[in-house]
Amino acid sequence: MALSRLTLNDFRNHAALEIRPQAQFLALHGTNGAGKTNILEAVSLLVPGRGLRRAAMSDMVRSQGNGGFTIVGEVGGNVIGTGVSAEQPERRKVRVNESNAGINSLAEWLSVIWLTPAMDRLFADGAAARRRFLDRLVLAINPGHARHSSRYEKAMQQRNRLLAGGVAADPLWLDALEAQMAESGNFIQAARIFVVEALSAQLLTTMAGPFATPQIRLIDKGATGGEDLASVWRKERYRDAAAGRTLIGPHRADLEVLHSSSGQVAEQCSTGEQKALLLSLILAHAALVSAQRDAPPILLLDEVAAHLDPSRRAALFGLLADTGAQVWMTGTEPELFNGIGTSAQLLPIGQN
Repeated sequence: MALSRLTLNDFRNHAALEIRPQAQFLALHGTNGAGKTNILEAVSLLVPGRGLRRAAMSDMVRSQGNGGFTIVGEVGGNVIGTGVSAEQPERRKVRVNESNAGINSLAEWLSVIWLTPAMDRLFADGAAARRRFLDRLVLAINPGHARHSSRYEKAMQQRNRLLAGGVAADPLWLDALEAQMAESGNFIQAARIFVVEALSAQLLTTMAGPFATPQIRLIDKGATGGEDLASVWRKERYRDAAAGRTLIGPHRADLEVLHSSSGQVAEQCSTGEQKALLLSLILAHAALVSAQRDAPPILLLDEVAAHLDPSRRAALFGLLADTGAQVWMTGTEPELFNGIGTSAQLLPIGQN
């Protein structure tokens, strides 16, 4: 699951750009504003979801362009692409080998995980951010997770709208929506549990190094006590109608991360420790993806080396090399990547 070609047209500040990876590490370097992170964002859009910035599609269109953009990647001889047209700048389209495809089908072709400076607050932010992070980890291993997450979310939104009109409104439709939510919700819960347990086991096999080792646990804030989800939602209609939302279900889950040495929850650790915990999670997850899907994922690391001392930077490069993953990294100076060696392809961005 590595890209052999990436082509951008009218995406962000890139009118036209083609990159043909020839090494495990793609080291993108250039001044701030050159468009390095934009390239990582483009790669992140080759899997389901809103990308590493979670921006609106129309915001990604180049201001001097024709009103649309395209991102095309080649993986294993297959061509996958996504983008928007000038006529429908918010409607994202996907093509696989020149045929129209659904967005969720992208998960079959690539596993992509990213780490950005904005994620430094992941543990301090609310449960929603940690849940999205967990779901990206799950999606990289289980491509069906995207489809079930989408079905669950759409059915829940419809249920909430119905309940806004009163619990007596079309109970048969509510039954059908809750049955659909339960089917996808059970899949989501099982997939999350599997990944958290498998990742916990993977972390136990990881040798202690310069980065903190985390312990992780899935927190079910909307626990049903073992009762069938559809039955719980049927009983909770009055309470949910009053609240204006569905109060119980997998959309309330959270990922708890602890520093294994100190026992502190991640949000109480220092900023440096939190970043180290995230790096350890990403590295262990890459090994897990390799084992589960017989191929390592693509890792997108934005400015990750800038705040590490040379010894930790060299250690990180060595650990990343061991994953076998294709690694796209950004930095302002090419010297930041000196420790990688011959396995790095240095790509100046924003230079004529």
